[in-house]
Amino acid sequence: MNAIEVTGLSRKFDGLRAVDDISFAVETGEVFGFLGHNGAGKTTTIRMLTGQLRPTAGHAWVAGCDVLTEQQRLKPLIGAVSENQNLYERMSGRENLEFAARLYGTEMNQIDEALRQVGLLDRAKDSAKNYSNGMKQRLLIARALLHRPQIVFLDEPTRGLDPVVARDIRRLVRDLSVQGVTIFLTTHYMEEADQLCGRVAFLSEGRIVALDTPDNLKVSHGQRSLMLTLNNGDRLTISLDDENAGKKLEQLVTSGRIRTLHSAEATLEEVFIQITGRRLSE
Repeated sequence: MNAIEVTGLSRKFDGLRAVDDISFAVETGEVFGFLGHNGAGKTTTIRMLTGQLRPTAGHAWVAGCDVLTEQQRLKPLIGAVSENQNLYERMSGRENLEFAARLYGTEMNQIDEALRQVGLLDRAKDSAKNYSNGMKQRLLIARALLHRPQIVFLDEPTRGLDPVVARDIRRLVRDLSVQGVTIFLTTHYMEEADQLCGRVAFLSEGRIVALDTPDNLKVSHGQRSLMLTLNNGDRLTISLDDENAGKKLEQLVTSGRIRTLHSAEATLEEVFIQITGRRLSE
């Protein structure tokens, strides 16, 4: 069974279709990237999939639960980290998790495990208001993992974080996936999506306009060519559709004139711009 199954999901606000007839499935243990420009419908989709917002049309099943009729059964099976850091600033890190544990009916002995998982065990007694932005984000992830959910929704988990903290959170996402946790990820960082996601969906104006692995998207929208830099600094492009491409490359390799060589593969950001006509950050 898939972790998430979505069929014809739509949501209107005052006649405007924020999400427009989208369908997709997410496999168990997959890191699935849901990528789109500001206002594309990402957050609205997450709110529907987590039972916070009723769809106008269509159906969705998350962790085997119908999001329309089984919200209470769904709640303990999912975790979510929103873009907004909604922590209790006057409480310590541990007290924030203790409060969440009581809401979820989670055993208190799981708090240390969650704190250790995000590297905050040694700062658990500190007030959350004294945490750095990265520490607050890690505490939010610990809270989302506290009840050991099957699926975690991460909405911009590394936005605004320094590179070291962002790297640690990406490592945690990979570890969770290896453990069988399904990750539904939104991010404005295409390189991050490329590194983490098994598949990505591009959302534009409420519609899914592409869905595939990052590699397949880059290959299908990139150039079939090789980019070479020679020892004298000259740059050459060899089209792989040229019937003499092999002979040209062999001559250059034999001559020892090549300094660097790489494929002219498009970046995931370039593919997104080609398909949607706009940048992810817009």
